[in-house]
Amino acid sequence: MRKKTREVKVEELKGPKIQRLILDMAKTMEVEKGVGLAAPQVGSDLRICTIAADDEVYVLINPKIKSSSRKKDIFEEGCLSFPGKFFPVERPINVKVQARDRGGKKVKIKADGLFARVLQHEIDHLDGILVIDRAVKGKLG
Repeated sequence: MRKKTREVKVEELKGPKIQRLILDMAKTMEVEKGVGLAAPQVGSDLRICTIAADDEVYVLINPKIKSSSRKKDIFEEGCLSFPGKFFPVERPINVKVQARDRGGKKVKIKADGLFARVLQHEIDHLDGILVIDRAVKGKLG
Protein backbone atom coordinates (compact mmCIF):
# COMPACT_ATOMS: atom_id res chain seq x y z
CA MET A 1 0.00 0.00 0.00
CA ARG A 2 3.01 2.32 0.38
CA LYS A 3 4.40 1.70 -3.09
CA LYS A 4 3.63 3.79 -6.14
CA THR A 5 1.66 1.76 -8.68
CA ARG A 6 2.76 1.03 -12.22
CA GLU A 7 0.95 2.37 -15.25
CA VAL A 8 -1.20 0.00 -17.27
CA LYS A 9 -0.22 -0.32 -20.93
CA VAL A 10 -3.10 0.14 -23.37
CA GLU A 11 -2.51 -3.29 -24.92
CA GLU A 12 -2.60 -5.01 -21.51
CA LEU A 13 -5.81 -3.18 -20.58
CA LYS A 14 -7.91 -5.30 -22.95
CA GLY A 15 -6.64 -8.58 -21.49
CA PRO A 16 -8.83 -10.82 -19.32
CA LYS A 17 -6.62 -10.35 -16.23
CA ILE A 18 -7.14 -6.57 -16.10
CA GLN A 19 -10.81 -6.75 -17.04
CA ARG A 20 -11.40 -9.33 -14.27
CA LEU A 21 -9.57 -7.11 -11.77
CA ILE A 22 -11.80 -4.17 -12.73
CA LEU A 23 -14.97 -6.23 -12.25
CA ASP A 24 -13.71 -7.58 -8.92
CA MET A 25 -12.85 -4.07 -7.71
CA ALA A 26 -16.27 -2.69 -8.65
CA LYS A 27 -17.98 -5.61 -6.88
CA THR A 28 -15.79 -5.25 -3.76
CA MET A 29 -16.52 -1.52 -3.62
CA GLU A 30 -20.26 -2.22 -3.85
CA VAL A 31 -20.23 -5.02 -1.24
CA GLU A 32 -18.21 -2.91 1.20
CA LYS A 33 -20.47 0.11 0.53
CA GLY A 34 -17.46 2.23 -0.44
CA VAL A 35 -17.39 5.16 -2.84
CA GLY A 36 -13.91 4.38 -4.12
CA LEU A 37 -11.35 1.59 -4.30
CA ALA A 38 -7.79 1.57 -5.58
CA ALA A 39 -6.00 -1.49 -6.93
CA PRO A 40 -3.39 -1.58 -4.10
CA GLN A 41 -6.25 -2.11 -1.64
CA VAL A 42 -6.91 -5.48 -3.30
CA GLY A 43 -3.25 -6.47 -3.64
CA SER A 44 -2.53 -5.19 -7.17
CA ASP A 45 0.35 -2.92 -8.19
CA LEU A 46 -1.57 -1.45 -11.13
CA ARG A 47 -2.66 2.20 -11.50
CA ILE A 48 -6.42 1.50 -11.51
CA CYS A 49 -9.24 2.80 -9.34
CA THR A 50 -13.02 2.57 -9.28
CA ILE A 51 -15.26 5.35 -8.00
CA ALA A 52 -19.01 5.47 -7.43
CA ALA A 53 -20.36 8.97 -8.06
CA ASP A 54 -23.45 10.51 -9.62
CA ASP A 55 -25.18 7.09 -9.85
CA GLU A 56 -22.34 5.78 -12.01
CA VAL A 57 -19.25 3.64 -11.47
CA TYR A 58 -16.14 5.20 -12.96
CA VAL A 59 -13.19 3.00 -13.86
CA LEU A 60 -10.04 5.05 -14.15
CA ILE A 61 -6.84 3.68 -15.62
CA ASN A 62 -3.62 5.65 -15.04
CA PRO A 63 -5.43 8.66 -13.52
CA LYS A 64 -3.49 11.88 -12.96
CA ILE A 65 -4.59 15.13 -11.37
CA LYS A 66 -3.89 17.82 -13.98
CA SER A 67 -5.02 20.80 -11.90
CA SER A 68 -6.70 21.61 -8.61
CA SER A 69 -8.29 24.66 -7.03
CA ARG A 70 -6.46 26.88 -4.60
CA LYS A 71 -9.55 26.84 -2.40
CA LYS A 72 -9.54 23.91 0.01
CA ASP A 73 -11.76 22.54 2.72
CA ILE A 74 -11.46 20.06 5.54
CA PHE A 75 -13.81 17.11 5.67
CA GLU A 76 -13.76 13.75 7.39
CA GLU A 77 -12.80 10.85 5.14
CA GLY A 78 -13.27 7.16 5.68
CA CYS A 79 -11.26 4.45 3.98
CA LEU A 80 -11.92 0.78 3.32
CA SER A 81 -8.35 0.16 4.55
CA PHE A 82 -9.32 1.58 7.97
CA PRO A 83 -12.87 0.27 8.55
CA GLY A 84 -15.01 2.39 10.85
CA LYS A 85 -12.42 5.15 11.23
CA PHE A 86 -12.66 8.71 9.91
CA PHE A 87 -9.94 11.31 9.53
CA PRO A 88 -10.15 15.08 8.88
CA VAL A 89 -8.37 15.80 5.60
CA GLU A 90 -7.79 19.12 3.83
CA ARG A 91 -8.09 18.92 0.04
CA PRO A 92 -8.75 21.21 -2.93
CA ILE A 93 -12.48 21.50 -3.59
CA ASN A 94 -12.13 21.17 -7.40
CA VAL A 95 -9.89 18.99 -9.55
CA LYS A 96 -9.34 18.12 -13.18
CA VAL A 97 -8.25 14.54 -13.80
CA GLN A 98 -7.02 12.83 -16.94
CA ALA A 99 -7.23 9.05 -17.30
CA ARG A 100 -8.30 6.22 -19.56
CA ASP A 101 -11.56 4.34 -19.21
CA ARG A 102 -11.78 0.55 -19.08
CA GLY A 103 -11.80 0.41 -22.88
CA GLY A 104 -8.62 2.47 -23.16
CA LYS A 105 -10.25 5.71 -24.31
CA LYS A 106 -8.80 8.95 -22.90
CA VAL A 107 -11.17 10.76 -20.54
CA LYS A 108 -11.05 14.12 -18.79
CA ILE A 109 -13.05 14.71 -15.63
CA LYS A 110 -13.87 17.99 -13.93
CA ALA A 111 -15.04 17.32 -10.40
CA ASP A 112 -16.01 19.19 -7.28
CA GLY A 113 -17.37 18.34 -3.86
CA LEU A 114 -17.39 14.70 -2.80
CA PHE A 115 -16.45 13.42 -6.27
CA ALA A 116 -13.31 15.61 -6.29
CA ARG A 117 -12.41 14.40 -2.80
CA VAL A 118 -12.83 10.72 -3.71
CA LEU A 119 -10.74 11.17 -6.86
CA GLN A 120 -7.91 12.69 -4.82
CA HIS A 121 -8.19 9.99 -2.13
CA GLU A 122 -8.00 7.11 -4.63
CA ILE A 123 -5.18 8.71 -6.66
CA ASP A 124 -3.30 9.10 -3.36
CA HIS A 125 -3.60 5.32 -2.89
CA LEU A 126 -2.09 4.83 -6.34
CA ASP A 127 0.84 7.01 -5.29
CA GLY A 128 1.42 5.10 -2.04
CA ILE A 129 -0.19 7.80 0.15
CA LEU A 130 -2.72 6.81 2.81
CA VAL A 131 -5.48 8.92 4.37
CA ILE A 132 -3.59 8.87 7.69
CA ASP A 133 -0.72 10.66 5.94
CA ARG A 134 -3.07 13.53 5.05
CA ALA A 135 -4.98 13.72 8.33
CA VAL A 136 -5.06 17.22 9.79
CA LYS A 137 -4.03 17.28 13.44
CA GLY A 138 -6.34 19.08 15.85
CA LYS A 139 -9.21 19.62 13.38
CA LEU A 140 -12.72 18.15 13.39
CA GLY A 141 -11.99 15.02 15.32
